[in-house]
Amino acid sequence: MSKHPELEAVQVNDKSSEDLPVPVLTRGTQNVDDGKHQWLGSAQNKTVRGMKSRHLTFIAIGGTIGTGLFLSIGSSVATAGPAGALISYALVGLFVFGVVMTLGEMSSLIPVSGAFSTFGDRFVSPWLGATLGWNYYLQWALSIPSELVAASVILSFWTDKLQSWEWSLIIIVPVFAFNLLPVRFYGEAEFYLAAIKVLLVLLFIIVGLIYDWGGVVGHPGPGLSNIRDGAFTGGFAGTAQSFTFAFFSFGGVELVALAAGESAQPHKSVPRAIKATFFRIVVFYLLTCLVIGLCINHADDTLFEAYDNSDVAASPITIVFQRAGFGAAVHLVNAVLLTAVLSATNSCFYASSRMLLSLAREGKAPRIFGMVTRRGVPVPALLLTLAFSCLTFLATIWGEGVAFTWFINLTGVSALFTWISIACIHLRFRRAFLAQQRPLSDLPFRAPFAPVLAISAITLGLLMFAAQGWAATTYGDTGKALAKDVLGVYIGVVLFFGIGIGFAVHHTITKPGVPLLVPLLECDFETGAVWGRGGGEAMREKERLENSDEEGLSVVSSGVKGGWAFWRRKVLGSI
Repeated sequence: MSKHPELEAVQVNDKSSEDLPVPVLTRGTQNVDDGKHQWLGSAQNKTVRGMKSRHLTFIAIGGTIGTGLFLSIGSSVATAGPAGALISYALVGLFVFGVVMTLGEMSSLIPVSGAFSTFGDRFVSPWLGATLGWNYYLQWALSIPSELVAASVILSFWTDKLQSWEWSLIIIVPVFAFNLLPVRFYGEAEFYLAAIKVLLVLLFIIVGLIYDWGGVVGHPGPGLSNIRDGAFTGGFAGTAQSFTFAFFSFGGVELVALAAGESAQPHKSVPRAIKATFFRIVVFYLLTCLVIGLCINHADDTLFEAYDNSDVAASPITIVFQRAGFGAAVHLVNAVLLTAVLSATNSCFYASSRMLLSLAREGKAPRIFGMVTRRGVPVPALLLTLAFSCLTFLATIWGEGVAFTWFINLTGVSALFTWISIACIHLRFRRAFLAQQRPLSDLPFRAPFAPVLAISAITLGLLMFAAQGWAATTYGDTGKALAKDVLGVYIGVVLFFGIGIGFAVHHTITKPGVPLLVPLLECDFETGAVWGRGGGEAMREKERLENSDEEGLSVVSSGVKGGWAFWRRKVLGSI
């Protein structure tokens, strides 16, 4: 008989990881013929919740620590000066804080692979959900060619006997094959790849600070001389332009929301990953920016060479290691940078395929892309993403630098508008939640300072976009160069709103009489939720009682074995 019979009558959807809702929505879906194309899977199959909390945390870290940190952060210091760059990264970090916290609140309650695309559909408008989904898919699918181009540049550091498309082919085949494995393999791979990058960044911060303070014999450090020489350079225009580099560096923090659809116990793992990941990322980026500003003068030509030429030998991290007496560091940084690109390419396949899968099952993409194998792998969605990666071969026609630049321009500002939209969706999420008189205790995780946090994120995002456009016309370019700079900023806007207008028109024509804006009382909080109305408090009480039972058993067993370990946890945990 149960020790707590009063809880037996409680009906909660999230009784175990197996009982969790389907990770992607199935409403409006028509199943394809299961008797054909078995290797493609079936529309009736579900994705598998195979990722743990540690996977989610390191997926978010691995998606943000990449080429932006290793190559482009030096350009921010050169453009705005050490203090200007630090302020720029701090402001973008604050913006990211708002986005990640609001997204975490929604994803922990409704952990579906569509994430903010699904939330936009439910809480704002179907056209916004479709716009965000397709823009996000294109953002990640078009990032694969840019990552492959970057990988070919990195590998050419060791040998130039192969062309860019040959390196890309060597990389893309095993990465694609790896994504055909169950999701737990993706989680494990990202865990270890991210750990490698984190260790290098921590080592760099420690070595850089010791070098700057004069702690390396035979290599006198600069101290505060680089700060005194010009903490702010380029004025406000320089700081505004450095927003672009900071935004590029922080890209990918929303990956944890997509992975929530395939994680076990998302009401626990998502909040833990959201809270831990943000502070780790901010510490890494702000401290890295500070160390570079202390150790390298803003007028040093090498700060721009790493970003403009993708030259790992000119990476600010490599320069600091070399000046501290570690000459062979260039090979270490190059190897870690290669793992960063492989991790990013892996994440591109994962994020784009899961978003396309969700769009297909919601009726916003061809239904064949909603097919999933028995192991939870969306093969058709992965195949379409593989086709996009073939755009890499344009690099052999246009040149690596040109191809890389335009792939980034196509996706950059579109990603910024995705982040702003997430904060807007959260405002409607909270309004609908309160309008339906749902208790806030039903939220597994609450975003702090709501709704001020979301409003602040929207404001900062719009200011960043305005600063990017203004900075594009400020640095002295004229004629074709000026037109190219402006086009590079606004081409992402055309992509985002072009898709949005198309879906809005389609909705108006195909569903006459159905309002574009979802009424607050009709917003769906039930489909795919970890628990129903009132289930949050009941689940917490159930878990509290279960934990008390486990602690009681631990106390009894402590007299036999493991007693010291148990009391050590109790004592240290209370300090």
